[in-house]
Amino acid sequence: MSNTLPTTGFVKVPQILAVIPIGRSTWWQWVKDGKAPAPVKLGANTTVWRAEDIHALIKKLADGEVQ
Repeated sequence: MSNTLPTTGFVKVPQILAVIPIGRSTWWQWVKDGKAPAPVKLGANTTVWRAEDIHALIKKLADGEVQ
């Protein structure tokens, strides 16, 4: 898997965690706490995030806006 995110479209947790160095449980805690963007449910077993939202989160992390 590549360590880059597409600029548009949807991404899954493994793609996100390849570029944001946190654990899976931490990611889900961030989502629960509102620190990370809300997911999009595409089906009963398919949860994704908008790539644009993840890029915005990465910018906020880099700018120190997310604690």
